[in-house]
Amino acid sequence: MPDFDTAALLQRWTHSHEEDTPGRMVFRPGGWRFPPSRGRRSFELGPDGALLASGPGPTDKTVVTDGRWRLREDGVLELEQQGRPSELRLVEVAADKLVVER
Repeated sequence: MPDFDTAALLQRWTHSHEEDTPGRMVFRPGGWRFPPSRGRRSFELGPDGALLASGPGPTDKTVVTDGRWRLREDGVLELEQQGRPSELRLVEVAADKLVVER
């Protein structure tokens, strides 16, 4: 297992696209003070494996979906929403910042 505090994952994370770099995406906790943006994607990881994700829909109205998550031993966060799996390779996990490979 990679060396980071996995308990810090258990919160709502919102995409901070202003901080992205080539190949990496940055997320901040739900209470973070973001600059104005037309819409941001976010997800919340529950301790029981529950996933709640939200983001702008086709009419810019926020769409919320639920799903499941799990952390693999190789540091990959597996997410499944509406039967569609996705993976995020964790690079940095802290209480105030989550960085994943694109």
